[in-house]
Amino acid sequence: MTSSTRSAPTRTPHVTARLAARVRAVAEFIDRHAEETLSLARLARVAGMSGSHLQRRFKAVLGVSPKTYQDGARLRRLKSGLRAGHGVAAAIFDAGYGSTSRVYGEAARNIGMTPSAYRAGGAGEHIAYACRDTVLGPLMMAATARGVCFAQFGTGAGALLAQLRTEFPRATLSPSGAQAEPALDAWMAALDAHLGHDDPRPDVPLDLRGTAFQIRVWRFLLGIPSGHAVSYAEVAAGIGAPRAVRAAAGACAANRIAVLVPCHRVLRGDGDLGGYRWGLARKRTLLARERAPGSAGA
Repeated sequence: MTSSTRSAPTRTPHVTARLAARVRAVAEFIDRHAEETLSLARLARVAGMSGSHLQRRFKAVLGVSPKTYQDGARLRRLKSGLRAGHGVAAAIFDAGYGSTSRVYGEAARNIGMTPSAYRAGGAGEHIAYACRDTVLGPLMMAATARGVCFAQFGTGAGALLAQLRTEFPRATLSPSGAQAEPALDAWMAALDAHLGHDDPRPDVPLDLRGTAFQIRVWRFLLGIPSGHAVSYAEVAAGIGAPRAVRAAAGACAANRIAVLVPCHRVLRGDGDLGGYRWGLARKRTLLARERAPGSAGA
């Protein structure tokens, strides 16, 4: 998706500073009452506008509907309660979920693990990892039974393992061996071949862990063809939230799975590289390799 293939800008409601402030006041109200049943009519009364007007303006300012925002607020409250050591059932009901069966389906999709495993810092989960020296420096990949949950560059195996432990402090971590974890070993070899020998980017299962908004962004990134780049504004528009440019940039920065989720293909609107959590030199190299004539890409 290059500038030559960009579609016409999406029309969005005009939002004044006063309207934006009213929307943010509604968001703060949702944060304080996330555990309650908040109808659109009730939120409209808080905002002092009609329900349909609030729905449009809320999405224009924050990039999501009031319902989706409340879902995220409940999830944040649940995660906070779990981190604080509250019992799983208490944390679930304090966050406003009506039943444990509901949260185990809904929250697990966003947290990436069951609430009890999240409360325990990943306890009970087995995560295998492998580290290789690549042309872009040391790279560690780690995977759960669902797929790759971590792929990061760093200064060395020790620092990368420490980062993995920070993200999953009580999970069982084990180095991959060809016999014990043949899939991860093959994925790591394929990614190394992609980086060093221009083989196609491997198509591997991913265990995406983030908010609903972040996951929408990361899934959009998976559709950007090799050799192409988009702007943060195009990412926001592509997920149906054209006003949420900063949030889209934040989701790119929060990506934990380098290369496989190609956040390096997102640039600033003026064509500048923007940011990259693993260093601009790596981003520049990845883009140059993908744009080179004859590149296998992905």
